[in-house]
Amino acid sequence: MHERERWQLIGAMLRERSVLTVREIVAATGASTATIRRDLVQLEETGQLRRVHGGVEAVDALAQRDLATRAFSDSRAIHVERKRAIARAAVGLCEDGESIIVNAGTTTYEMVGALANRRLTVLTNSFPMAQSLVAGSENRVILPGGEVYRKQGIVISPFDDDAIQHYTASKMFMSCFGLGPMGVIEGDPLIARAEAKLLKRAERLIVLVDSSKFERRGVIAVCPLSRIHTVITDEDAPEASLDMLRSAGIEVLIAPRDASDAVVKVTAA
Repeated sequence: MHERERWQLIGAMLRERSVLTVREIVAATGASTATIRRDLVQLEETGQLRRVHGGVEAVDALAQRDLATRAFSDSRAIHVERKRAIARAAVGLCEDGESIIVNAGTTTYEMVGALANRRLTVLTNSFPMAQSLVAGSENRVILPGGEVYRKQGIVISPFDDDAIQHYTASKMFMSCFGLGPMGVIEGDPLIARAEAKLLKRAERLIVLVDSSKFERRGVIAVCPLSRIHTVITDEDAPEASLDMLRSAGIEVLIAPRDASDAVVKVTAA
């Protein structure tokens, strides 16, 4: 993890909890204690935190950080039909009785309608999705502990040993900021960290991305292509991107715009 990424993560953690220990920061960043202590000195000098015995505290403990991503309501209005088609295809991969993980995102949120008549156990850090499933389905719904970021509708915990560490799932469905040769990409380190924690609890990763996500470049790699089992995208996905996924041995499903049409499987090269 580069210096800038460490600083972003430290700042994000401080906005989740107003006080952090050096040990917690070392565990979250993977850096050495000496490196973290140097980081904290520099961050204090620039007024971004205060050092206290054994750790640091936020300068303004009441301020919640804005995540580096669009608000849920804004993002949901973009490429709605593509997202809905992709989400239908995703639910088609589920079997009643399964335990699944669904990461927060506007594409994954569109799974709600197709899940209405299903019977699954769903762990999700999407607050809007949890609300909708509780109100309109018989699925068992589990939320991780943490703070709700209202704009993005996401629940994020600053702790590594929270309740999700005791959960196992056959599949994890996730959308993301972008998908490219480096794998699943996010634009915010706190979101990337939350996704990486969820990913550890699932056997198979299924990534839901509309065709526009292949053109985006973020700053944080969540996982490499080798961790992905299946990608579901739409009919406008660039051929070069499909070739990239094929060469990585990833199963690719093309979701048709018309719900009556069959999902197309793109076989690996």
